[in-house]
Amino acid sequence: MSRELPGTEYQRYWRRLQQIGLNAYESRSYLVLLGHPRFKALELAARAEVPRQKIYEVLDSLVDKGFARVVQERTKLFSAVEPSLALRGYVSRREESIKQEIEQQSLNASTLADELSTSYAPAEGSRGTLDYLRIVADPSQTANHYRKMLKDVTEEYIEFSKPPYAVDPLDERLVKQALERGVKCRLLIEQGTLDAPHRTRLDELAKAGLEVRASPNLPMKLAIFDSRVGLIALLDPVLTRPSWTAVIFEHPGFAEAMHALFHNHWKIGENLD
Repeated sequence: MSRELPGTEYQRYWRRLQQIGLNAYESRSYLVLLGHPRFKALELAARAEVPRQKIYEVLDSLVDKGFARVVQERTKLFSAVEPSLALRGYVSRREESIKQEIEQQSLNASTLADELSTSYAPAEGSRGTLDYLRIVADPSQTANHYRKMLKDVTEEYIEFSKPPYAVDPLDERLVKQALERGVKCRLLIEQGTLDAPHRTRLDELAKAGLEVRASPNLPMKLAIFDSRVGLIALLDPVLTRPSWTAVIFEHPGFAEAMHALFHNHWKIGENLD
């Protein structure tokens, strides 16, 4: 007994199967298999509109991905795996595979960065007119700059804190380490952005010496380290999708101006209850 999908549903499910990772031939073959107990390979090729010379490759792939099984009788037959098992199992395996791939890429990137750093020659002694400013649009690079400056700070760290975060200071162990080194740390938080877990971490850092106040509205994201280096992040006013661009600076005069901006807002900020 067969239960084939109507044409409109067939097309809709065919597209959705491709969205999760099957190719067009695999998607058509699986949908045809679903409506029949079992099929010979060449019979399936005709029904699923797959070239005869490709059907065994397609079926092998469906078996590997967990969407089809082989039923061995006098001739080899193929049947569909139940959708709830096939789809959940496939996505789970893909998720694990991608996770392992990212972990390996991260390890390789870390090793490569260490190896290539010995060949990097910064242009010291021949600074350009704007070498003290660097524009960074990639959040991960912004986070790396932030962590490096926080790791190196020796006297004072101040920050306007508002989401979304490239690095959440309340999650950052480097803030606690700076406090332990005797660094004066002040955090001005935009009101209404603290949830319960953030409040708990904030209380822990406050006990360690972090000074915290809240402001109704902060003009930008800002962090300054030792009144010398830091970063600001501005929301792009043109794009409909929120996008932050960071400016990394190493300039005492600019840092002094940003320092004054911070303390103007700090003075009118409120202590957290």
